Amino acid sequence: MKPWLALLLGICTAHADLEGWKNAEKRGVAPDQARHSIHSYFNVCPESPDGKHILYFTSTTPEGEKGDLRIIERATGKETIIADGITCEDAHRAACQQWSGGGRFVVYHTLTEGRWSVRAVDISTKEERVLAMDRQLGYGSATGKYAPVYGCHWNPGAHRNLEMIDVATGEITTPITAEQTVVEYGEWIDRKLGSRDLTIFFPVVSPDESKVFFKPCIPGGGTSYKGMSVSKRDGKAVYDLANGKFIRMVESWGHPSWSPDSAGIFEKANVLMDVATGKSGPRFSPSCFSDHPTLAPDASVFVTDADVTKRPFGKPGHWAIGVGSTTRDEFVVVDLFDNTKGAKSWRRSHPHPAFSADGRRIYYNVSDGPWTRLMVAEAK
Repeated sequence: MKPWLALLLGICTAHADLEGWKNAEKRGVAPDQARHSIHSYFNVCPESPDGKHILYFTSTTPEGEKGDLRIIERATGKETIIADGITCEDAHRAACQQWSGGGRFVVYHTLTEGRWSVRAVDISTKEERVLAMDRQLGYGSATGKYAPVYGCHWNPGAHRNLEMIDVATGEITTPITAEQTVVEYGEWIDRKLGSRDLTIFFPVVSPDESKVFFKPCIPGGGTSYKGMSVSKRDGKAVYDLANGKFIRMVESWGHPSWSPDSAGIFEKANVLMDVATGKSGPRFSPSCFSDHPTLAPDASVFVTDADVTKRPFGKPGHWAIGVGSTTRDEFVVVDLFDNTKGAKSWRRSHPHPAFSADGRRIYYNVSDGPWTRLMVAEAK
C-alpha cells in the first residue's frame, strides 16, 4: 500500500471512530438508589477485561468514604457485594479497586482498626485474602498478575519501597527501593522536594507489566492522611521492570497514563511521551480540553475530562467528557454536567474517564446531585 494511502485510511478510520461518539448512549451503571457509586481512577477500567462485569465502590454516607465494593453483571443487571466494611482515604480514588489476573480477582485497599491493608477477592469463590498490611495499592494491569503496593505516603514506616505482589500466590518481591532511587536521582529529589528522605508513592504499571512509573515523595511523618500537605511529591520516575533499570526522571507528574503498547506515557495536555527517548510528540487535538486523559485500546482516539467553566459551552462548576482524535484537531463532547455536588469527601471525586477493553464504552463519575454516580457512555 502506498504510504499516503495508508495515512489517508488511518485518518478516515480515526474520524469514523470519532463519529461514533457524537450520539453516544449515556446511562447510569448501578441501580438507582440513594447511594454513591464510584469508579476508582482513569488508569483502570471498572469493566472486567472480558466485558462481563462492572466494578464500583458504593457508600450511603455523605462523604462517600465508607462503604462496600460491588460488581454488576452487564448482561443481567445482577448486583453482588464482594467486600464490605471498607474505609477509603477519600472519594477521589475510593478503594483504588481494580481488576487483576484477567478478571479473576479484584484488588483494593482499606483502613481497618487504624491499619491499612491491601486485599484480593477471588470473583468465582468470593474468598478474600489479605495480601499486605501497612501498605496501599497502586494501579496494575487488569490482564496481568501483579498488584503494585507501597507504604502510606504520609508515614510509610518501614515500607518505603515498591513491592509487587503476585495476586494468585501472594508472593511479594521488591523490584525498586527508595535507596536505589535516591542513588540514581538524589540531586533532582533534593532540588525538587527539599529532602532525600524518600518514599515511593503511587506506582502505575504498564499494560504488559514491563515498566512502571511512580511519584517521588517525602513523607510528612504525621498520623493523618487527610490533606494535600501530609506529604510532598512531584515528578515521575520511570523504571524498566523487565531489565531492572531506571529509564528516566520526568520533571512533572501531569496525570499520566500508559499507552496501550506500553511504550509511551500519555498525559495532561493530551501529549504522548516516548518512554525510550523522553521526547513528546505534538499535542493530540490541540483544541480539546484536558485533565485526566487516556488513549483508546487502538490509540485512534483518546478520552479526557476537565473543568470547562471557561469554555464557550461550559458553565461555572461544569465538567465535560471529551473524545478526541489522535490524527486531526477534532473532538466530541460526550457529556457535560455540573460536578460541584456528590460525595462531600475532603478530596472530591473527579470523572476519571476510562475506556472498556473493546474501546466501545467509556466509564466516568458524575457529581451533579446528592450522590456521585458511575456513568457509562457507549458509542453508536
